[in-house]
Amino acid sequence: MFGRTTFLASTIAGVLTLGLTAAQAETLRFWTTEEQPERLAKQEEMAAAFKEKTGIEVDVIPVTESDLGTRATAAFAAGDLPDVIYHTLQYALPWAEAGILDTEAATEVFEKLGAGTFAPGAVAMAAVEDGVASVPVDGWTQMVIYRKDLFEENGLAAPDSYEDILAAVEKLHNPPEMFGFVAATKVDENFMSQVLEHVLLANGVSPVSDDGFKPLDEKKTVEALEFYKAIAKASPPGDLFWKQSRELYFAGKAAMIIWSPFILDELAGLRDSAPPTITDDPTSTELASKTGVVTTLSGPSNPDGAAWADIRYFGITNDADTEAAMQFVEFSMDDGYLSTLSIAPEGKFPIRRGSADNATEFVDGWAKLPVGVDRKAPLTDLYDADTIKTIVSGLDTASRWGVKEGQLSLASKMINSQVMNRLVREYIDDERDAAATVAKLNEELAKIQ
Repeated sequence: MFGRTTFLASTIAGVLTLGLTAAQAETLRFWTTEEQPERLAKQEEMAAAFKEKTGIEVDVIPVTESDLGTRATAAFAAGDLPDVIYHTLQYALPWAEAGILDTEAATEVFEKLGAGTFAPGAVAMAAVEDGVASVPVDGWTQMVIYRKDLFEENGLAAPDSYEDILAAVEKLHNPPEMFGFVAATKVDENFMSQVLEHVLLANGVSPVSDDGFKPLDEKKTVEALEFYKAIAKASPPGDLFWKQSRELYFAGKAAMIIWSPFILDELAGLRDSAPPTITDDPTSTELASKTGVVTTLSGPSNPDGAAWADIRYFGITNDADTEAAMQFVEFSMDDGYLSTLSIAPEGKFPIRRGSADNATEFVDGWAKLPVGVDRKAPLTDLYDADTIKTIVSGLDTASRWGVKEGQLSLASKMINSQVMNRLVREYIDDERDAAATVAKLNEELAKIQ
């Protein structure tokens, strides 16, 4: 892609050359959803470092994530968008289509940084014709957290497939001392929605196509339902969500759970509000040392598997001071990238793995960033190199329903309706068989527009 020359208005007389652009650009406005005080302070520090390097001022403006869509739409209508927006996955393609985002500018930055240095799954979710809608920044993938020590003792393979998880359940399930799994079964919790989507994605199941609703494939969905029922039956009774799964795993009473990476620092005794109870020492790193993770999960009909991911992006807007905005995004993804990730390393995996000179530069640097709340330690002190590599690798297969089809909004409505949660729970409770549940799911999901 060819570079562009943008002429910038200036109160200083004379013609500006590109070489002077950085020094005389107007103040950039940067919207960020990372609005907690500590995180804002880190972004202010990064803005100061960028100003020191380029002379360009950056006004860091916090925006509540739930307000981002309406704020951006209103600013677009008024011709008053900020220069750069740190935004969630759900806005990348719709904002590009609406004309809010300058996809050409984002693609130019992406290509200059090196397309091959980015995790392909995260890139694919923001792909537009000839490039990307926004520059992928960071993200996290849901994980199967498991007792690596017990798996090794029993000669079990890592639980990265339906088959291997069920084999481990068969071997390790011994209630009440040890539950094989703690599945999500509380139908009014988003946690169950997220875990279900993860499990269904793993077997290549999706309820949407380019044209909208697509009936669930019966064979693939029955396989997923039967798997989910099996792990639910290997769980304690009751309405289970993230709370019970964490508590039981922390107490040494669960062989496997599905959780977000925000558990990684808690596992190591770095957060007083959620201490491991497997030993008498709530600050012990013992459980972390016995824990393995799986990010890409596969089912029998989808051997390549998938990872449920939450990805964030830097969007350059069509109202931006384009050249200066591009410089800011490039800086934030290069010289300032570890500062960007340091805002919350346990939930900000590096989508850009390294540079042309060092292919693992940012992964290596990220693993040494301190995590934790009441105590701090780098991930390299808590987990071995293979585990850290696995944590990051999920971004290669990062996926969500409806993204590549341009139907993320519809898929989100289906998920948020909790129809799936309710009908799957009824199936788990033996109210109908798997085939009848697929038919009922298709009937109910078809009504959602």
